[in-house]
Amino acid sequence: MQVLQILKDKPAGVITVAPNASVADAAALLSSRRIGALVVSSDGKRAEGILSERDIVRELGHRGGGCLSDKVSAIMTANPVGCLRNDTADQVMEKMTEGRFRHMPVIEDGVMIGLISIGDVVKARLSELAMEKEALTGMIMGN
Repeated sequence: MQVLQILKDKPAGVITVAPNASVADAAALLSSRRIGALVVSSDGKRAEGILSERDIVRELGHRGGGCLSDKVSAIMTANPVGCLRNDTADQVMEKMTEGRFRHMPVIEDGVMIGLISIGDVVKARLSELAMEKEALTGMIMGN
């Protein structure tokens, strides 16, 4: 399964936050949208970084509530690894596993066209395996 197929099951667009926004504002956006990460972007088109719930919790644990007034750019993961729409779910899982991250922007011609999470990839892969199982079962049963 390709990334393009995974994106079809997701709402269009990418939720972004400006690098100069406060960590508190980013946390509020994560909470209100019920999502795990935001793409950090000045123009809404290019991924300058990723800010996840984990990043915020790590800073809170390390420095306390004072980090909430910091700029997102101070704690984001800069230069996130991206993927292409024609990459396979297996390729994306490998990149995420090796890099130990859970969110990846999908890039086309230098511009973000989506964001996928490890959960999206696992869901797609499980769906693919279920279809393969049904096809094999049908072949064995003579259907």
